[in-house]
Amino acid sequence: MRLSVLSERSGISTATIKYYLREGLLPPGRPVNATTAEYDEGHLRRLRLVRALIQVGGVPVATAREVLGYVDDDSLDHRARLGGAMWALPQDTGPAGPDEEDPAAASARAEVDRLLELLGWECARGSAAVSPAHRSLVAAVAALRRLEYPWDAERMAPYAELMREVARRDLDFMETYGSVAERTEVAVAAAVLFPPALLALHRLAQQEETSRRYGTG
Repeated sequence: MRLSVLSERSGISTATIKYYLREGLLPPGRPVNATTAEYDEGHLRRLRLVRALIQVGGVPVATAREVLGYVDDDSLDHRARLGGAMWALPQDTGPAGPDEEDPAAASARAEVDRLLELLGWECARGSAAVSPAHRSLVAAVAALRRLEYPWDAERMAPYAELMREVARRDLDFMETYGSVAERTEVAVAAAVLFPPALLALHRLAQQEETSRRYGTG
């Protein structure tokens, strides 16, 4: 397809597509002549991913380029490509992040580590020292403990098990795609787009359960 058709099918302007091409976010099309190139379904799929990263997820262009570098790196195995792409995405470490000097943060870190041991999550325990997700959880638990909510490993464990089931379903969905590159693209898009959907579902579920327990009105 020509650039104009790619623009029409993707809903992204030709000027923006040309910008993505210059920034290395979209691979070049097949040259037809000195001024024209042909694009295929892979370009359309990549454009949708770039839009999810930049326009929906607010990921900076440089970060998006790094993430896509892992997606396209055929020298890496499946786990390395997926892990690298996930690691390169911006991570939310909470409003202020865990304060290393704060006793609540130290207590929260110990409780999170106890949770991971209780669950037997060896990979998560092994990467805890450098994991943005670990820091984010510590910051959240520390905030709860400052408010004197008893959020300990035993209380977190059922939630963690539910999230492990969500992770299983994420990977089941990803594995419906054929190539490693496609699977990694899907995982990256899901990492950006699924959290808002899961948060909305959580709130709807809370609304429904509140109504069931306490009535409406």
